[in-house]
Amino acid sequence: MRFRRSGGAALVAALGMSVVISASAVAGAGGSAGDVRTPEVSGPVTGGAGISDVATSILDFESVGYARDEWFVEGEASAYEPVGTLNSDGKWTVEAAETAPFKTRIEIIKPEDPADFNGTVFVEWLNVTGGFDAPVMFIMAHNGILREGAAWVGVTAQAVGVQGGIPTAQSDEVDVPQGGLVGEDPARYGTLTHPGDSFSYDIFSQAGVAVKGDGEGANPLDGYAVKRVIAAGESQSAGRMTTYVNAVHPIAGVYDGFFIQSRFRSSAPLAGTQVLGTPDAAMPAVTRTRKDVDVPVLTFETESDVGLLGYANARQPDSTNFRLWEVAGTSHADAYTGGPGVPFLGDLGQGAAEAKLLDPTNTEGGRCPTPSNAGGQHVAAIAALLQLEQWVKTGTAPPKYPRMKTTGTSGAIEIARDEQGIALGGIRTPLVDAPLATNDGLANAGSPSGECRLFGNTKPFDEATLAELYPKGSDQWLKAFNKAADKAVDAGVWPEHEAENFKTAAADITFG
Repeated sequence: MRFRRSGGAALVAALGMSVVISASAVAGAGGSAGDVRTPEVSGPVTGGAGISDVATSILDFESVGYARDEWFVEGEASAYEPVGTLNSDGKWTVEAAETAPFKTRIEIIKPEDPADFNGTVFVEWLNVTGGFDAPVMFIMAHNGILREGAAWVGVTAQAVGVQGGIPTAQSDEVDVPQGGLVGEDPARYGTLTHPGDSFSYDIFSQAGVAVKGDGEGANPLDGYAVKRVIAAGESQSAGRMTTYVNAVHPIAGVYDGFFIQSRFRSSAPLAGTQVLGTPDAAMPAVTRTRKDVDVPVLTFETESDVGLLGYANARQPDSTNFRLWEVAGTSHADAYTGGPGVPFLGDLGQGAAEAKLLDPTNTEGGRCPTPSNAGGQHVAAIAALLQLEQWVKTGTAPPKYPRMKTTGTSGAIEIARDEQGIALGGIRTPLVDAPLATNDGLANAGSPSGECRLFGNTKPFDEATLAELYPKGSDQWLKAFNKAADKAVDAGVWPEHEAENFKTAAADITFG
């Protein structure tokens, strides 16, 4: 059974012996010393129905000078087991345990001309929440990556992606492939094999080795001068990334920085399979990033993550190699990524998505009781990702930004809000400082569970509220919006390109 690539709806759900080399041979700037196996790399892969991927089947990368291909990575992977207790501070010690053979795939989107490549590769741990690989970070931040001339790599790191499993989130619009990639397209992927998620961390390390061109066999970025390799993961993959940073990076030292997007209060277990952030007896209930991490780590959190998913309990101060972004007005998933019954809004930077998000008459809720959050998480995510890239490149840390204001303690922490229900504090955008609607990260329409829960809400203001906030009508609002947009650009939390798209869309809105 093949799944229909239905954009945002699909994102709900989202051998042989090896040589051992020193991590100093594969680690970038700041990488720790350690040992990483060298995988075998083959490709580009051909045959079958072609590359299986939700995002790249939707977006026309070729039109902006990008190409995509796919490679197989195989070898012997290690599981890890803890040495001592895994405490909340993240200063974990682990050691390699049993080994097993694996063969997985990596997908690469790169400038067609190597001369246009800027030296940065973002390597994403693909999200398998829906029962198949989904490049959620790339869906949100692709326009920034493409404008920069960077490359993106998606890694099928977990067993569900290769051989299938029971997804944690489904909808009527997503036919989950039975048997993962292998079952979906055996002609192309029939030789893939995965020993289980206990081995996923080392598989991700070896994918990074392959991307750096240090694997055996083929070099998937041959001719491209790779200078920086930055790991990324969103939601369930952010939980994996948090555990990777605390436990595996000190051993592997493969990656030059980490983008951890929308993580929960805890992190993924070292052993066994876990898709969402469900508790595991071996893991602390609250996990922070270790303070002695030796490469930049930027954690990006929405309102949903801080409040609904409990990240507020895992907050920590910014430090030498750690930055935390908490973005007001955003939700874990939103109208840009699409939602139940609502298509993915992404474009290639032409402004159509921003116009749709800003439109106060947009009341499309799909199967959710209220329209999904239109708070523009993707814009802030691009800004954060590019700040991290510069941090890795130059060694200069980005600014420290304020946290959202919260009330309560422990499991009862809530985000403080103004009289319109807009979050107080945090990183500010024009959508919260010059609003036409309340965008929040609360459970959609108060729903405690189900497919709509993490998509937040957009509640357009009525005429009376607009008249109270902007008594001179839309001209007054437009001036406030443009001023707030310029402020966000100056603060480094909105890229200028997306800000201009929003300002263009704002000029077409009239009321009063």
